[in-house]
Amino acid sequence: MLSLARRSAPVSSTAYRALSVWSAVPAGPPDPILGVSEAFKADKDPRKINLGVGAYRDEHGKPYVLTSVKKAEELVASSDPDKEYLPITGHAGFTKNAAKLAYGADSIPLTQGAVAVTQSISGTGALRIGGAFLARHYPNAKTIYLPTPSWGNHTPIFRDSGLEVRGYRYFNKETVGLDFEGLKADLLAAPEQSIVLLHACAHNPTGIDPTHEQWQEISNILKEKNLFPFFDMAYQGFATGSISNDAFAVRHFVAEGHQVALAQSFAKNMGLYGERVGAFSLTTADPEEKARVDSQLKIVIRPMYSNPPLHGARIANAILSNEALYGEWETEVKSMADRIISMREKLYNMLTHDLKTPGEWGHIKSQIGMFSFTGLTPAHTQALAEKAHVYMTRDGRISMAGLNSGNIEHFATSVDSAVKGNL
Repeated sequence: MLSLARRSAPVSSTAYRALSVWSAVPAGPPDPILGVSEAFKADKDPRKINLGVGAYRDEHGKPYVLTSVKKAEELVASSDPDKEYLPITGHAGFTKNAAKLAYGADSIPLTQGAVAVTQSISGTGALRIGGAFLARHYPNAKTIYLPTPSWGNHTPIFRDSGLEVRGYRYFNKETVGLDFEGLKADLLAAPEQSIVLLHACAHNPTGIDPTHEQWQEISNILKEKNLFPFFDMAYQGFATGSISNDAFAVRHFVAEGHQVALAQSFAKNMGLYGERVGAFSLTTADPEEKARVDSQLKIVIRPMYSNPPLHGARIANAILSNEALYGEWETEVKSMADRIISMREKLYNMLTHDLKTPGEWGHIKSQIGMFSFTGLTPAHTQALAEKAHVYMTRDGRISMAGLNSGNIEHFATSVDSAVKGNL
C-alpha cells in the first residue's frame, strides 16, 4: 500500500515544467505594433493618440465601415446564400474581378486568358502562397530582394516560404526620401534572374513611392538583368485616390512584357480588415501554361488551409461586379485618401509655418498613403509616449489615418516640443 501511495503522489508544478515537452521553447520577441497598441490601451490620459495601427480611422478616430460595403452585405444577404465550401482557389467571380482591377480590363495576359489567380487570406496569405510557389517552381535563383526598409512581415513570410531574403537600398535617411541611385545600383548588382519585391504603391513603412518615370527606369533595369518582379499591392486606390494611377507600376511592367507575380489585399481599400480578402496571381505565356500553374497553386494551397473564407469574397465581388456599387466605392476610397492627404498638408503647415519646428518637413507632404516616416528618433518616440501620450513605432513611422482635426494640434505641438528638447 505504501509503494502505491508513493507512485500516485502528485508531481510538483516545478517538476512538471521540467518534464514538459515544451520546456526548452524560448519566449519570442513581442510584436512591435502590438506593443504600441497595448501601451495605448493601458494609458488613461484622454489626449492619448495611437499612430501605430495600420487601419483607417474616420475624422472622429473610429473604425470606418464603407457605405458601399454595407450595401454589398445587404445585397449578399438578400440572395439567401449558402455556407458551402469554396473551391481551393476561391470565389471565381471575385478572382476574375480582382485581376481585372489590378491589371486593367485591356491587359493582354488577361484578355488572352493567361493570368493564373487564386483567392487568398488577405495580402499576407497572397504573399505566402507566392513565396511557397516560387520556392517550389521558380526555375532560377531562390533569392528575393526586399526594399530596405520593408513591411516587417515580408522577411519572415519569404524566409519561412523557403526563399533566401536579401535587401536593396530604398530609403535615404538624410533626405527622408527615396534613395533612387542606391536602388538602381543594388538592382544592377543583383545576380541575374533573382526575384525582386516591389511595393506597387503607398510603400510601407516609408510612404515613399517612385515617380512614373522612375518606375519606367526600374522596369528597364529588371528587364536588362532578367530579374523577376513580385508586386505587393495592398493599397490600390488608397494611395492617390485613383484605382488606375495606383496600379501604374503593375500595368506598366506587364505592358513592357514582364511576367509578374502579384499579391493583392482588400483590407485597406474596402475596409475588409477582419474578412481577410486577397488574391495572388501570376501572368503566364498562354492558357495552357495558366492551367498548369493553376494546378500547382492548388497543390500549394490545399495543405495550407484547404480553401479560403467565403463572406468577404462575396462582399468584394458584389462591389466589383455592380456598376453602381463600384462607383460608390471608388468615391469612398478617394474620400479616405483625400482625408489622409489633408492631414499631411495640415501637419506640414503646423510644423513648418505655425510652430517653426527645427528640421525640414517637406517629406510629410511628398510621402503618400497611410504611413509616414517622420524622421523622429527612438528617443523622440519614447519621450512622446511617456510625456505626451502619443504612441508610434520606435522608428518614427506613423499612421496618418490616426490623425484628425481633434488630435492633430496635440500631436504637432508634442512633436515640436520633442524635437526642441523641451517636452
